[in-house]
This record gives sequence, C-alpha cells and structure tokens, in this order.
Amino acid sequence: MVERLATTCGPLELANPVLAASGTFGYGDSFERFWPLSLLGGFVTKTLFVAPRDGNPAPRVAETSAGMLNSIGLANVGWEAFVRDKAPRVNALRGRSRMIVNVAGNAPEEFGEIAARVEADRDVVRCDAVEVNVSCPNVKEGGTNIGCHIGQFRDAVRRVRAATTLPIFVKLSPNVADVVPFALCAADEGAEGVSLVNTLYGMQIDTERRAPVLGTGSGGLSGPAILPVGVHWVFKVRAALPELPILGIGGITTWRDALQYLMAGAQAVQVGTASFVNPHACPDILAGLDRWCASRNVAIRDVVGAAHRVGEAVEEPVWTG
Repeated sequence: MVERLATTCGPLELANPVLAASGTFGYGDSFERFWPLSLLGGFVTKTLFVAPRDGNPAPRVAETSAGMLNSIGLANVGWEAFVRDKAPRVNALRGRSRMIVNVAGNAPEEFGEIAARVEADRDVVRCDAVEVNVSCPNVKEGGTNIGCHIGQFRDAVRRVRAATTLPIFVKLSPNVADVVPFALCAADEGAEGVSLVNTLYGMQIDTERRAPVLGTGSGGLSGPAILPVGVHWVFKVRAALPELPILGIGGITTWRDALQYLMAGAQAVQVGTASFVNPHACPDILAGLDRWCASRNVAIRDVVGAAHRVGEAVEEPVWTG
C-alpha cells in the first residue's frame, strides 16, 4: 500500500489507518475468502478471557433501523485455544498487518491474569498490542460495568499495565456522562492509547410478544446510528489530551465516515458492524481513503486532527434537551 496511507498510533507503525474491530472479525481469519488479511493496517481479535466462555442465551443479535443490537456475551475459545489453534493460522496470513489482542475479565484481577498470559506467550502469538475491553460486568460487585466505574476501571488498567510490556489501548465505553476522565485515567495508568467508542446500551421490543427481542433484554447498539457519538468523543478526547493516541470506532460504513474520525483526531479507525452487511467494507473504505488523498495530494498523517481549530478554544456543546 502506498506511503500516503501510512500512519502511526502511539508505538504502532501502520501501513494504513484501517483496522478491523473486535467482535466483528473473528480471530483474524474470518474474511480470508473475500480478501487478504495483509491489506489491513491491523485487526483486533475477538475478546479473549483466560477460560473459554459460552456467552449469553439466544437470541443474541437483532437488526435495528440504523444498525444492530448484540448481546453475544463475549463468547470466546479461551486463551489456550487461541494460542494453539488460532494464532499460528492468522500469523501465516497477516503479512505486515498488526495484530491487537483484545482481552477482558469479570473483575479487575482477571484483567491482570489474562494480560500476564498474553505477556508469557507474546513470542508465540506475535501480537503487537493489547486492547483492554473494560465493558464487562464485575460479577463480584453485583454486575457493575467496569468501564463505567472509574475506580474499577483504574484498577483493571493498572493490573494490565503491571502484567505486560506490550502497548495497551483501553476501549472506552460511551455509556458515561463524560468519556474524557476515563481517557485521562487510562493515560495516567500507563496506557499508550485509547479505542473509542464501544457500543451504547440499547433495547428493542417485540410488540407481538410484548417482550425484549434479545435473550438478555438489553444489548450493545452499533452501526451507523452511533457514528456521531463516536466522532464527538474522539474530538473531545483529542482536544483534552492532544498527545494521546486514539483508535476511532463506531458506525463507520464508508470512507467519508472514516475521514470524519481521522479529522476529529484519531490516528486510525476500526471498522466493525459494516462488515456484516458488506464483507468488503474494510478494503472499500481503504480504497476510498486512498483516492481522496491522491486527489488532494495529501497524506493521511496530514488529515489527523484537521477539524481542530489551532489557537482557538473548543466550544462546549449547547444541549437543547
């Protein structure tokens, strides 16, 4: 891929700014029959726990008017099976594409445990970074969402940082009043960057059954509906923490969507739900960005943060209710 698409996100040198998002790309080989994995700047694996996990009861996915709800429940094969069965195959396919391993736990100490496993197996897995998925319920604390509780959030990130020397990116939840303090906390605890945003809480009711569509009731909303939310928080975090590397996520279906995130301040983007609708979404977005840059004789690095007005205070949003 041409040099004009190259970008840097913290310590990660990326051939281009398009990555596949966790939970939408399997463990890295799910789209092999459509296009080569080596096309991407990188990809994020499905969330991994130390032990295998079955996930939530069905139905686990529901289409909405502008996206989808999911309540997969972070089902995964567990770390040992990933190291044994998945990583060797993916490494044979990925070329220069960066592998980011997404990890989680049901309590802050479990985040430290899985991070320690990643560190111990890093030479075998050959991953380039760790993405910390804090949008999990702390089962020991009555189901409190770790990513929405600043104390538990800090504890989880601190434990991951203590357990691995790999770069870590913390995937932030938008289900809080203000994402910026969580980004600041991640930076304070030694994270190299943040990924934002994760899914928003949502529910859909089956009016014939008079019951929620999903087996667990609520789920995570993704897809085009959340694009403005993700762009908003990337812009706000970039304004507050201009040196903090950002991976932008949420509602990206076209190259123009990706460009919004880059101009808001993300160094790279992750494409997720769009791949369920169009399996060629990632390469299509990459091609569109390349055409746009070529037509204007600019590089992706020149675009990052372009929407911020240098020397002027960033206006606070006006809430109208």
